[in-house]
Amino acid sequence: MIAIDIKSKMYPAKGRAGHHLAIAELQLLLQSGEFVCLVGPSGCGKTTLLNIIADLDRDYEGSVNFKQHQTHPKIGYVFQNPRLLPWRTVRENIELAIEDNSSSENIDALLEVMQLTQFQHVYPERLSLGMSRRVAIIRGFATNPDMLLMDEPFVSLDAPTARQVRSLLITLWQQRPHTVLFVTHDLREAIALADRIVFLAAAPMKVIADMAVPIPRSERDDEQAIETFRQQLLHDYPALK
Repeated sequence: MIAIDIKSKMYPAKGRAGHHLAIAELQLLLQSGEFVCLVGPSGCGKTTLLNIIADLDRDYEGSVNFKQHQTHPKIGYVFQNPRLLPWRTVRENIELAIEDNSSSENIDALLEVMQLTQFQHVYPERLSLGMSRRVAIIRGFATNPDMLLMDEPFVSLDAPTARQVRSLLITLWQQRPHTVLFVTHDLREAIALADRIVFLAAAPMKVIADMAVPIPRSERDDEQAIETFRQQLLHDYPALK
C-alpha cells in the first residue's frame, strides 16, 4: 500500500559549518489497514519522518509511494499538542477539519465511541488533557483519511488515562480500520497498540528491527503478557535498551 524509501534527510548543522544527516537509507512498507508503531530514542527523527510522509517536508532525497493513488492521498495527523481552537466548541473543532458539513451523523458516531457526546458543546478550556486528546483523535478520523499519522498523542497523560484513551482508540480503529503510523517512545504502549513495531536507530535514523506483535488483541489488556514480550524484545535486541 505505502512504500517509504528515504535516501537522506539533512539539516544545517547547528553552530558549525556543514549539515546534519537526520535520516539515511530508511525503507518501510505499510499494508492497507495496518496499525504500525515507530519506536526510537528522542530526537532520532520520528516527527521528521511523519512530516515527510504528510508532504509537509519536501526537502529530502527519496520517495513516499502510495501505490493506489495517482495524487497524494488524504492524510490525517494527530499531534502531541491537541491544537484545539479555544473559541470553538468540541464539535466545532471537529467540524473545521471536515470539508463536507453534512457529516453530522459521522461526528455523532465518533463522539459516542470516544465517550464525548455530552461534552460536544463544551469549550476546550473545560476539558482535561485526556479529553482534549480524544477530541484530536476524533478530528483525525473524521476526515476519513487514507492514512492517519499520530505523533506521541498520549505523552504526558497519567497511566490510567493513557490506558483508557488507548482502549478507545483501538475500539475506534477496529470500527474504522485506517492505516495508522503511530510514534511513541514507550515500548509497552507500542506492544498494546500495534500490529507491527518498527524500531529506529538514533540519527542518522534507520530501521534496526521490524516485527509483528504476537499477542492477540483480546489479550492486550494483560499487562503481564505485555511485560513478558517487552522483556523478550529487550533480551533479543539489546540495542533497543
